[in-house]
Amino acid sequence: MNDQGTTSGATTTGGGSTIDRTAEGASNPQGTAASSTASAGRVIGRRNSDRIVAASESAQRSLDQATECARGNSAVVIVGPSGSGRQHFGRAIHAWSSRAGEPFVVFPASSTPIGLHERELFGNADGTATLSDNVEGALVSAAGGTLLIAGFDKLDASVRASLIQAVQTQSFVRPGRSEAIRVSARIIATADVSDTTGTLLGALPAEIVSLEALSERREDVLPLAAHFLAEVAEGEEIRPIGFTSDARNWLIEETWVGNVRELRERIRQSVRLSSDGVISAESLMLATDGDEVPSFKDAKRAFETRYVEGLLRRCSGNISRAARLAKKDRKDFYDVIRRTGVNPSEFRT
Repeated sequence: MNDQGTTSGATTTGGGSTIDRTAEGASNPQGTAASSTASAGRVIGRRNSDRIVAASESAQRSLDQATECARGNSAVVIVGPSGSGRQHFGRAIHAWSSRAGEPFVVFPASSTPIGLHERELFGNADGTATLSDNVEGALVSAAGGTLLIAGFDKLDASVRASLIQAVQTQSFVRPGRSEAIRVSARIIATADVSDTTGTLLGALPAEIVSLEALSERREDVLPLAAHFLAEVAEGEEIRPIGFTSDARNWLIEETWVGNVRELRERIRQSVRLSSDGVISAESLMLATDGDEVPSFKDAKRAFETRYVEGLLRRCSGNISRAARLAKKDRKDFYDVIRRTGVNPSEFRT
């Protein structure tokens, strides 16, 4: 899965790089952009799985940066927290660029053993495969197209230096061989927010696309939720109806530690739990990353915690006001607060 969701048209070779040679369904941001369904935002892409939903100012800035990158040919660094949509933006930059008809290759540096980084990127001199069946290496497989290196900061330091040199000189010599191999791939690197130094690619000129955590751009939550509901419902062959008012409130109040990836997975599991296209707050709270359903006790505790946090946030930490909204005696409501472990002072302004 990529940062925002899977995109069809890609084939995976073993456990190594992912190659997409179709670029099918992607749209030119100046041409076939569809209108957003909420908050006057923008939705880019024809297929549901290709689309980028941008309702908040932050997301639209990121989209503008990506659009500008698509017009050029320089290397790109996409920074943002895990699950924020880094690979999705990288795929979009490729699809909107003049390289759209050429290969799009993803090399997962962060999940590939360090000892295999060199072989997976540059290929094998003896013609044997490692994690993937691709003996040429990701850099050659992406010839003429784009090589996205997920978790570039996790790449072995010596391999990183060799890669930067290969892109700068437009050639490299495979270990164990003597002939030079031409490099024509564009590099897109993804990294965590903490790696926003501007020097991730060394002396290689690069453009930056910055993505914020979903908790910092809450205007995107409901449009994204609606987008994912339509996408998942289509795959499950049910008619998406929408979210209850409690579900919408829950979506906005949730912290979304896993960002867009977590939101998408919650919606996917909720559709399976609901089965009728109507998503409730209860189904969202029961939804997990896998098939395991929490116990009633755990689900109740999670609901109480989120409910209390939502009320205190709305009331700026005023317990009496929050108790009135909850239609509970102040003492009883304070007992609930104490049971959840929530600190009201954290919400006072």
